[in-house]
Amino acid sequence: MTDAPFETAASFAGLDAARAGRLRSFRIRDGLFRNLTLASALLVLAILGGVILALIIGSSLAFETFGFGFFVTESWNPVTEKFGALSPIYGTLVTSLIAMLIAVPVGLGIAIFLTELCPPVFRRPIGVAIELLAGIPSIIYGIWGLFVFAPMLQSTVQPFLIGTFGHVPVLSTLFAGPPYGIGILTAGLILAIMVLPFVTSISRDVFETVPVVLKEAAYGVGCTRWEVVRRIVIPYTRVGVVGGVMLGLGRALGETMAVTFVIGNAHRISGSVLAPGTTISASIANEFTEAVGDLYTSSLIALGLILFIITFFVLAIARLMLMRLESRAGA
Repeated sequence: MTDAPFETAASFAGLDAARAGRLRSFRIRDGLFRNLTLASALLVLAILGGVILALIIGSSLAFETFGFGFFVTESWNPVTEKFGALSPIYGTLVTSLIAMLIAVPVGLGIAIFLTELCPPVFRRPIGVAIELLAGIPSIIYGIWGLFVFAPMLQSTVQPFLIGTFGHVPVLSTLFAGPPYGIGILTAGLILAIMVLPFVTSISRDVFETVPVVLKEAAYGVGCTRWEVVRRIVIPYTRVGVVGGVMLGLGRALGETMAVTFVIGNAHRISGSVLAPGTTISASIANEFTEAVGDLYTSSLIALGLILFIITFFVLAIARLMLMRLESRAGA
């Protein structure tokens, strides 16, 4: 009987020691996990910083030689070593603009159809088919565009545009010139096809998050299907839709192989979207292996830095838009 208190105290001491050991083990594992995640985040920042630093160092010779004129000069002549980035910048922005003008409304329309109008038996096959478009390699799009799509545009669409708008002010310049088949318009249409799955998939996913009770309440007060989509679905999911659009825009800005096949790769600026042109990524892909001399190589790296800056600002603007939309929704 006299030994019972001592045994109880010993058992409690053993439990405290075991509990302290487990807590120490938890702290060690939590600390290890925290350090690993921190190291992963810092590694991403280090890689990003390394890329930026490499681009700045590699392009320094071009900027020292040409200065601000590198951004506003159209000439690109490796023989005389006169380089300017205006034509690739123009081609990149115009082809991306054409792609988004087509892909965004079509993608949103497909997403609305799949979530609001499509019969259930067709919803999954159509959704899978759209997602498969995103998995096709870009070089396949380029080959198809060069050998199938461009000849079709050359024989049908481009002559129609030239004949229809040839005497209309402004549009006559926009659709001027012979129907080459390849050119800025063709590259923009190929990009639209490539961007479409991203806009459609993300928009469809966010449309499906709209609570059914909100739509049923709108239908209950007499709203039409269009009014439900316009006043309930799109406002509720606008943050996700904007994110999907910006993701597609980022893909369009940086696309290389498909554009290289169909844009014509001409370093000149034309008022006609039917004329050949070039983009930053296409110029780099075409000429980097042929670049001889430090200035030529530095100019190509400078194009890469410009593309990085354009993409960064696009994503930054998208983030600001999302933050503003979220703040308005919270208010």
